[in-house]
Amino acid sequence: MTFYVSRHMYTHKIMPTRILVIGAGIAALSLAAHANDDCEVIILTKTTPADSNSMLAQGGIASAYLPDDSVQQHLQDTLEAGAGHNDAIASEAIIREGKAIVLNLLKHGCPFDRSPSQQPYLGKEGAHSQNRIFHAGGDQTGRILVQYLIQQLPKNIQFIESAQVLELIKSADHQRCIGVVYKNSLGELISIKADAVVLATGGCGQLYPVTTNNKTLTGDGLMMAYRAGVKLVDLEFIQFHPTLLINHHRVFGLVSEAVRGQGAILEDEHGRAVMAGIHPMADLAPRDVVARALQREALNGHQIYLNIRPVQHFRDHFPTISKLCDQAQVNLDEGKIPVAPGMHFLMGGIAVDDNAQSSLPGLYAIGEVACTGLHGANRLASNSLLEGLVTGKRVAMALGTCQIANSPTAELSPSLQIEVPNLSLPTLQNWLNEALAIERNAAGLIALSKKLEQLHCQITHYADASPEQIEIANAYALAKLMTQSALLRDESRGSHYRTDSPQRCDKWQGQQIVHQRGRISIVENPRILNSCTTSNFAHC
Repeated sequence: MTFYVSRHMYTHKIMPTRILVIGAGIAALSLAAHANDDCEVIILTKTTPADSNSMLAQGGIASAYLPDDSVQQHLQDTLEAGAGHNDAIASEAIIREGKAIVLNLLKHGCPFDRSPSQQPYLGKEGAHSQNRIFHAGGDQTGRILVQYLIQQLPKNIQFIESAQVLELIKSADHQRCIGVVYKNSLGELISIKADAVVLATGGCGQLYPVTTNNKTLTGDGLMMAYRAGVKLVDLEFIQFHPTLLINHHRVFGLVSEAVRGQGAILEDEHGRAVMAGIHPMADLAPRDVVARALQREALNGHQIYLNIRPVQHFRDHFPTISKLCDQAQVNLDEGKIPVAPGMHFLMGGIAVDDNAQSSLPGLYAIGEVACTGLHGANRLASNSLLEGLVTGKRVAMALGTCQIANSPTAELSPSLQIEVPNLSLPTLQNWLNEALAIERNAAGLIALSKKLEQLHCQITHYADASPEQIEIANAYALAKLMTQSALLRDESRGSHYRTDSPQRCDKWQGQQIVHQRGRISIVENPRILNSCTTSNFAHC
């Protein structure tokens, strides 16, 4: 049944019981591929399935495969990169389950790059001790994997494109998420009820002027969850990828770590190897280490290049990057690609349990929007696609036939108004890039917080708000939370580097900063704390 009401109400659609997924990246597609055939699944996407970070992923999927590699070695690399802030129990389970999924994809013909003997070509990336990166099309893994999974989807999966999801709908007793309100391409507000709502909305790269992220990533899913009272954690941990192709002050895209894995070297304009002596792994050090080193070189007036001369048959191995270089008018015959760091991944997000359940029953979160404990304070390269595959499958298995007993029917009408700041997205991006980027300090964060708090906001009904106003509202609200977290954690750990507190502090070990219902608190997570106290890993 459908009925239309006044302009400041919403079109109410009563739909059958189903799983409702917001987002269409790897995590969402993994869920859809593993859902029961008798369970109808709707996937809402802000634009099209082609617009996701997964489509842009170049490197691949990390998974132990070679005889001298193991799940435990992969786990150790993950924990060491994560700077003592991982949940080791969750990490080990994701890595182990991920290996089984990758082997199954390999068995069933997923087009990973292979040798003539049909063995997979395995790359090596930053902070990995072994070659364990499965890739496809050279540097087109994300796009090829997305296309492969879409081809495998059963008929019970429905996509709704150009759906800008606005708010979560809760049951009348506030105890359960039972649907969402979204705005379609005609500007109509529509609600869908569901037995289970799954956020797979990705991160927030568009809060920064230089980013690897898709243009749609403005933190929408995070702020929808927050407004519904859901816990957000670890928002201070923001990863900057060391090597984005930037020429004439324009960002053209990511230059995968796999290039350095094949021997490329980071050098300045004089040919000096800038990572020499910085870290034992040099150019393949963890991303936070390399990004900080390149940032400091830039502050000292140096231009950084990736010397690709050691990489044989570059265009064959890296066709996507080669096209980006052509677009940027970078002559690959000269063997140098100009690079600089840019925002890449949010390690924090919606706090979830081992089945991806959030603090609000009925609401799940998978992929980058969730904080599973795998990434700690700094994500290990190519663990993101692995996490998406695992968490998507987990939710599908947990929901089973998606028939949830005693699912509430009475609903609490969500607020259809949002605070829109008197601020442009480029201005917000520049503010965060100045104070909440690779390096931060208390003075800069306090100044940023004051600027954000003093902004005038206009209460606007969703029916009257443009897509851009909705995005800046979410980005602005998330920026305030991220700034609060970064100011509160007065230590340096992984991707969170405070120049005024450059060392790790014992008082912060195992502590998470939690945002919920307008409050901020510091909570001890025993599983993070025990990951260090019961292990012998160097990161502790």
